[in-house]
Amino acid sequence: MTKRTAPFSPEVRERAVRMMRDHEGEHGSQWSAIQSIAAKIGCSGETLRNWVRQSERDQGVRPGQTTDERERIKALERENRELRQANEILRKASAYFAMAELNRRSRP
Repeated sequence: MTKRTAPFSPEVRERAVRMMRDHEGEHGSQWSAIQSIAAKIGCSGETLRNWVRQSERDQGVRPGQTTDERERIKALERENRELRQANEILRKASAYFAMAELNRRSRP
């Protein structure tokens, strides 16, 4: 699995969300403000909308997982996956050595 880097830095994301909030009153709806700012930033409206929604979750305005919670869950899932792999390796090694011990004892 390759790790991809985000095309926009966290600073750009924060700035875009801040700009959208600052200029939201100048537009007829939040979506029109998002589209206007997204065009200036160089991202899609949907991308900026996702950033705004995540920012709202981080601030407790909107229900859902915060960024910190999402990162913690990802770290725990990664650790869980690594532990499962280690357990599988140990189980196979244990079976291998048990068979080797049985074969050693059965020989005259």
